Amino acid sequence: MGPVITAVRRRLPSSVLGRHLLLVLVGLLLVIVVLETTTPFRNSQFATMSYYAIAAAGLTVLTGLNGQISLGHGALMAVGAYTTGLLLATGSIPFPLAMLLATAATAIVGIVVGAAASRLHGPYLAGATLALAVGVPGIAIYFDGTLGGEQGLRVDAPRTPDWFADAVYFLSANEAGPAKYLAYIGWITLLVVLLLLANLIASRYGRMWRAVRDDEIAAELSGIQLGKARVLAFVVSAACAGLAGSVLGMVVRLAAPSGFTIVLSLALLTAVVVGGLGSLTGALLGSALLVFLPPAVTGIGTGAGLSDVQAAQLAPLVYGVVLVAVMVLAPGGAVGMLRRLRGKPASRGGTATTTEPVGDVESGGSR
Repeated sequence: MGPVITAVRRRLPSSVLGRHLLLVLVGLLLVIVVLETTTPFRNSQFATMSYYAIAAAGLTVLTGLNGQISLGHGALMAVGAYTTGLLLATGSIPFPLAMLLATAATAIVGIVVGAAASRLHGPYLAGATLALAVGVPGIAIYFDGTLGGEQGLRVDAPRTPDWFADAVYFLSANEAGPAKYLAYIGWITLLVVLLLLANLIASRYGRMWRAVRDDEIAAELSGIQLGKARVLAFVVSAACAGLAGSVLGMVVRLAAPSGFTIVLSLALLTAVVVGGLGSLTGALLGSALLVFLPPAVTGIGTGAGLSDVQAAQLAPLVYGVVLVAVMVLAPGGAVGMLRRLRGKPASRGGTATTTEPVGDVESGGSR
């Protein structure tokens, strides 16, 4: 396999952007194949995975590359979801523009929160963002007339356009239902996010974030402004969270306080850790585990004779066991373990020191 992989890599475009674009195209083809060969239920699961992965990819920049721990990304997703719901309720704003505006609104919130938290480190930053996660859902309850209170705000999901249904039927002879259309929206958005983040990580900004994470004193002596670097990482991560919240609102068709509790923030952080800190591929793997493991465990429990309640309680237990096992046996996450099996060296946090294309841009730099 070694010579084959080497020959394939030699045929890849020489530029980083070219390789990333090629892999995004391959990813798009895989998405089409998967969505056209799975059931509507699986389509809805893949749609769910898409917004988890978008948020996890942004958290990878903040935590994996810049070393900041955030427990408030669920609240930032709430900003994106509610903004999308309010904009789509007007009936005059198309959903792509609503998604962009929701992303911009969350980025502005990220500037404010990031500036306030730029002087905090470790558990102090985690505590500050935890307060954000606890406080933001309460805003929807306070402004219940506008944001729907405990019942939530209804989000008008985009309808499947005729041209899309015709194109899907022409290519695969399949019907294009709402679940499939939303899954396409989510995954195309995810691929665009991965492309942008991969190139950003491979740029001088990625090197700057890694320098701040690895040695703040050396980074400051080299001319890097620590505060600005931290705020920029937080804003990029917040924008991804807002975009993920926008997709979540359209997929779930509801933005409610119960959907953006601290549990969501912890789940995103867990996905990043399990997948591999600093790895966009790890964000994808962790998100897939977050979406597909609980239903699989519940199904196994039900098949083993457990009641529905017992089987549902078994899923968090197994997920916790998997998390502990990964932290003990594979500190670098799933990506770090795969790299060790392939014989590649790992840098701090179990990530590679070599350059990889989109979806696997690690914390070790880029050509």
